[in-house]
Amino acid sequence: MISRLLMLALVGVGVAGCDVNAVPRQDEAVKAAWSEVLNQYQRRADLVPNLVETVKGYAKQEQTVLTEVTEARAKATQTQMTLPPDVLSNPQAFKAFEQNQAALSGALGRLLAITEAYPDLKSNQNFLALQSQLEGTENRISVARRDYIAAVQAYNTTLRTIPSKWIAAWLYPDAKVKETFTISDAAQQVPQVKF
Repeated sequence: MISRLLMLALVGVGVAGCDVNAVPRQDEAVKAAWSEVLNQYQRRADLVPNLVETVKGYAKQEQTVLTEVTEARAKATQTQMTLPPDVLSNPQAFKAFEQNQAALSGALGRLLAITEAYPDLKSNQNFLALQSQLEGTENRISVARRDYIAAVQAYNTTLRTIPSKWIAAWLYPDAKVKETFTISDAAQQVPQVKF
């Protein structure tokens, strides 16, 4: 009887020392970080129409780029609204979301690049304010993605290391490894600077 109580006490201490609540706590941290990523992408999507309208007045002949930006924003926003509930553990859905956001980033980059041809636009206060807000938003997106990646790393490590792996399998059998952001092949290429 005493040996059973002693064994039960040891198991209780062992389980308490293993932090049985790590999985749900870290899962919530991942969800919160993901919400912030979506929040920052939405902020960018909200700024894009104002930026496009400001540029439109100066760059009528750049209609192709303006259309590209508008379409990329629509696709990114639509994808954001129709994300499946399992997007964080669904590699295909996560990849599609990531690709749509990357397409919007690329289109915005091209839009900002064409402004070099329009000196009046570059000095327009509305454009400068929007460009500054967009730059700040891109920085916020980077920070939100970094925080999300850190939260996913902690969560995935908990799910893949012993003894938390055993606890998760026993107490949280539906817990799945979460997806994280990747970098495209094009972004991995070393930029070439030519003068």
